Amino acid sequence: MPGIPVRIAVVFEPGKKVKPVWFELNRRQHKIAATTYHWQDAIGSTPLLHYAVTDGEALYELVFNPLDQSWTLQGLQTD
Repeated sequence: MPGIPVRIAVVFEPGKKVKPVWFELNRRQHKIAATTYHWQDAIGSTPLLHYAVTDGEALYELVFNPLDQSWTLQGLQTD
């Protein structure tokens, strides 16, 4: 299932760690309060970096494709 493309701001920390700061969904900016988990997998030869993040209201799964430098929203969980 393809994700929904999102606009995102990230900070590249020392040691090449990526820290998502905010993302836009439906013209609304969501400030990321915390990254709860991150992992890496691949589809074929395409590596994907996954970030489970929260804005304090919901949990989102954001995915970064380093080959085309794109971010997508893959999942959303609300109460």
